[in-house]
Amino acid sequence: MRIPQNIYMVGIGGIGMSALAQLLVHQGKNVSGSDREESPTTKLLAEKGVSVSIGHDSCLLPADAELLIYSDAVWPDNPERMRAKEMGIPELSYFEALGIVSKNMRTLAVTGTHGKTTTTGMLASILKHAGKNPSAIVGSIVSDFGSNYLEGRDDLLVVEACEYKDHMLKLSPEILVITNAEWDHTDYFPTLGAMLESFGKAVRAVPKNGIVVANPNGPNMDTVLKGVTARIVDYTKEEVPKLHLLGEFNRENARAAKAAARAVFPDILEFVVDEALTAFKGSWRRFECKGETPKGALVYDDYAHHPTAIQKTLQAVREKFPNKKIVVAFHAHLYSRTRDLMQGFGEALAKADEAIIAPIYPAREEPIPGITNRALAEAVCAQGGCAHALDSFDEIRRALLSFGPDTLILTMGAGDIYKVAEQISDQH
Repeated sequence: MRIPQNIYMVGIGGIGMSALAQLLVHQGKNVSGSDREESPTTKLLAEKGVSVSIGHDSCLLPADAELLIYSDAVWPDNPERMRAKEMGIPELSYFEALGIVSKNMRTLAVTGTHGKTTTTGMLASILKHAGKNPSAIVGSIVSDFGSNYLEGRDDLLVVEACEYKDHMLKLSPEILVITNAEWDHTDYFPTLGAMLESFGKAVRAVPKNGIVVANPNGPNMDTVLKGVTARIVDYTKEEVPKLHLLGEFNRENARAAKAAARAVFPDILEFVVDEALTAFKGSWRRFECKGETPKGALVYDDYAHHPTAIQKTLQAVREKFPNKKIVVAFHAHLYSRTRDLMQGFGEALAKADEAIIAPIYPAREEPIPGITNRALAEAVCAQGGCAHALDSFDEIRRALLSFGPDTLILTMGAGDIYKVAEQISDQH
């Protein structure tokens, strides 16, 4: 299938969808779409001349639409999708469409349970700095190029590949970077083994003349890499310079990006890679400084929504700000993930001096009896932490505004808790 000229995208504000929209516009396509609410990405699209409607209605679908692309968050009973079926307009999911686009490009895909967004951004920045002019689709707005999309040549693509629902298997990368492999997306992968099998399929799909960049000695990687025929590059052997980003986990991301760049383009000099990594400023919602509260508390926001990512982020924050009281406002994402990783969340959030637990962000799920923000707060306390549940963002804002200059506030999670950070800080 080829991507036609006139495209309508439902859920166009999604982080991947909005980047794909920009890529399609760069390729000369006519793109419009809708989303349920305004966001930084819908504003970014509007600035780039893409027509975005807020809200969903069957009348929004243009009469000349030749293809509808939808995000995972959009159900089949969406009005525009139902209208497309009536009109006989074909539909593709985001990753199906991305797979078609990437087939005509030399593709470098980055996947893994944690770190794939930062690693993708770093890899794109390295290749841009080295003059390779890549196109890139990243799962966040990267400070270094002010977007989640980097406009570049039509035959080289750096792309973040999500493991959820085997989406990464829709792509055909010549180079696959796997940052790590832990159990997540528990609503789709019932066990760790099921998720590792998906990663294994991805690495075995890399052609013999391709490259898999990984840490062969990392947790579960012996299972993932079993049967791979492509060359394996061990990213842990790379040395990286001092970074703007905090934490050893970001140094690991930098090693993976550096190894991938040098493996694909051996002509790139090491000092050029290191220049790009040293200058890399990070991305939206990755320990992003939001400012200070009126009482002088520092405010940061972070996307961490898995126990390991939370624990590593808090460890890095503690090392950088040893004299600050660390208060986390956590927005758990999905009832199923909260249920299945409850103990891990409890252990990780207990590393904060205080944790405020917001109502669980349901996304695509219905509530699960007994899985609540109160249950999560109890799990934190059971691990020796200090936590309490609050039932609205208004209550959370009031609680956070009470802290003074001895405190670092960290809003955290994959939901929309970042809005609280913006509302209480002086950058709002």
